Amino acid sequence: MSNYRVWAPYAAEVELLTGDPASPEHSAMTAVEGGWFEADRKMTVGERYAFRMRATAGHGAPQQDDADADGSDGSGTTTAADPVGDWTIPLPDPRSRRQPDGPHGFSEVVDLDAHDWRSADWTGRILPGGLVYELHVGTYADSGDFAGVVKRLDHLVDLGVTHVELMPVQPFGGDRNWGYDGVSWHAVHEGYGGPAGLQKLVDACHERGLAVILDVVFNHFGPDGNYVGFFGPYTSGGETGWGEVVNLTGPDSDEVRAYILDAVRMWLVDYRIDGLRLDAVHALHDEGAFHILEQMQVVADTVAAQTGVPRSLIAESDQNDPKLVRPRAAGGYGLAAQWDDDVHHALHTVVSGEDHAYYSDFGTVETLAQTLREAFHHAGTMSTFRGRVHGRPLDLSVQPLSAFVTYTTTHDQTGNRAVGDRPSMNLTPAKQALKAAVIACSPFTPMLFQGEEWGASTPFAFFCSHESDLLLRLTREGRIREFSRAGWNPEDIADPADPQTFEMSKLKWDELADAPHTGLLDAYRTLFGLRRTRPALGSPWADSVATKVEGRTLLLTRSADGDVVHLAANFSDEPAEVSVDAGYDELLHTHPDAPAALGDGVVTLPAWGYAVLG
Repeated sequence: MSNYRVWAPYAAEVELLTGDPASPEHSAMTAVEGGWFEADRKMTVGERYAFRMRATAGHGAPQQDDADADGSDGSGTTTAADPVGDWTIPLPDPRSRRQPDGPHGFSEVVDLDAHDWRSADWTGRILPGGLVYELHVGTYADSGDFAGVVKRLDHLVDLGVTHVELMPVQPFGGDRNWGYDGVSWHAVHEGYGGPAGLQKLVDACHERGLAVILDVVFNHFGPDGNYVGFFGPYTSGGETGWGEVVNLTGPDSDEVRAYILDAVRMWLVDYRIDGLRLDAVHALHDEGAFHILEQMQVVADTVAAQTGVPRSLIAESDQNDPKLVRPRAAGGYGLAAQWDDDVHHALHTVVSGEDHAYYSDFGTVETLAQTLREAFHHAGTMSTFRGRVHGRPLDLSVQPLSAFVTYTTTHDQTGNRAVGDRPSMNLTPAKQALKAAVIACSPFTPMLFQGEEWGASTPFAFFCSHESDLLLRLTREGRIREFSRAGWNPEDIADPADPQTFEMSKLKWDELADAPHTGLLDAYRTLFGLRRTRPALGSPWADSVATKVEGRTLLLTRSADGDVVHLAANFSDEPAEVSVDAGYDELLHTHPDAPAALGDGVVTLPAWGYAVLG
C-alpha cells in the first residue's frame, strides 16, 4: 500500500495519528505538491488513523452554521469541534474507506481488493427495459443492514426487478438517517455492515441476476461529522438549501472534483456497483466548460470499457432539462437516465385529487397524457408554483423516453409528507393498481419504492439521529416551517428525531400473507411481467406512443416490433366505456377488485378500473 497522504492546503503543519485512538502514536507529515502532505509510513490494513493540524493564517476551525434546517437532510455546514490549543482535534480522513466508530471517529485502513467475488462472471444489465426497485437499508430489511437485504432478494427476483437501488449508504451521525447527510464520501455506514457488508450485498445481487444502483450525494456535505472545512476549500460559500455549495470551480477546486470523481470510480470498480443515482444535480454549481456530470459519465464509460460491464448514471434534477440524458455527441452529458417527477405529479393528482404546492399545475387526464407522450409537462412553459417559465422540451430523435425513470412514489414523494403516509394509506387497492398499470405500460423505465408492490401499511417518514441537540432542533423546526408553508398541520408532522418515527417506517413483511396485500402483489407481478413478454411494453425503443382522452378516461397505445398493446384507464368514480381498435380482443390483465369487460371494439371499465389489451 502507499504511504499515508492527505490534501490539506489550509494546514501549515499536519500530524498523522495511528494506533489506539485513546493514545495514538504521532508522526510528522511532510508538505509535498499541491497542498498534499505525506507521512513516511506505509498504510497497513486494519490500522486506525486520523490527522491533526495547525492551520495557516486565516484558516481556523469552521464554525457551526445556524441556518434553517432543510426539511430533509438536516441543517448547517459543519459540526467540527473547536481546535485544541494550536492543533485541531483528531480528524478523520476525508478519503476514509472505513469509519468503524462513525463519522466522528478515527478512520481505518481497509483493503477493498480483498473480497473474494463469487459473481466474477457477472456481465451486467443495461437500464433500458429494466425494472428498478428503490429501498432504504435500515427499514427494508428485518435486521436493518445489508445482510438483511440479502435475505429478501428472492422477493425482488420473483417480482421481476432487474436493478436494486440503495438509498445512500455513506456514514452519517447516529444510527438512523435517510442517508442524504453523508460526510465521508468514500466510506460505508458501519451500522449497515461497512465496506465488507456492501461488497457481499452486491455479490449476492449479481448472483441472482440483479444489478445494483447506489444513491450518492455530491451536492453538499451533511452537518454531523463534517470536518472537511479544516482541510481545505471543499465548499465555496452559498447555500443549496441543505448545506454549503460544493466548490467545483473556485480556487483549488481541481482537487475537490478529483475527490468526487475518485469516489465515482471507487463505487464502480471496488464495489462493482452497476450504476449511481446522483442526488439533486441541479444543486451542483459548476461553471466550468467540462461539467462535473459529464466528467462522471466519462469515468463510467471508461470503467464499462475496461470491465465489459455497463455502468449507468441516473440524475435527479428539478430543472426538466433533457441535456442531462442527451448523448454527448449531441451536446448533452450522456447520462443513462433521469428521474421524471412530472409523470408522478400528473398521475398522483389525477388519482388522489391533491393539488397543493408543486401539484398545482397538474390534475387533469390531458396533462397525464401529455407527460406520457413527452415526459415533461413543464417544457418551456409557465410553472405557477415557481412563478416562472420552467423546463425545455425533449428531442425524441436523439433520446428515447426510456431515458426517464418514472414511478407511482419514491422516498421523497412519500417521506416528504407530514407523516410520511404512503399512497396505500390513502387509496383503495384498485386505485393503487391503476397507478401501477399506468407506470407499467408507460414508455419510461419504471421504478418501485419498497413495499408499494403489496400496499404496505407502514409509513415512510423522514428520520435522523444527529449527534447534536442543536442539529436535531434545527431539523425539527425546519420540517415544521416547510410543511406549514405547504398547508400541513404542524401537529401532524412526525418528529424526525423520535426513534419511533424510524421504527414505524420499517416494512412489515408478514403483511404479504394477508389480503388485500396478496391481491395487489399479484397485480404488480402480472403488470410488470407483461413488460418482459410484450415487446410493445418492454422495448426501450418503442415505435410509437399514442394517447386518446375522453372525459376522465385514457387510452394509451404502445407499439414495437409489430406488437401493439392498449391500456384503457378510468380515472373517475363512475363506470365508463372506452373505444378500442377492432382486432384487439385479448384481455391481458385487469384488476380483480375492479374487473373490466371487453366487448366488440369497446372495453367497459368500472370506477378506477383499467384493462391491458393485446
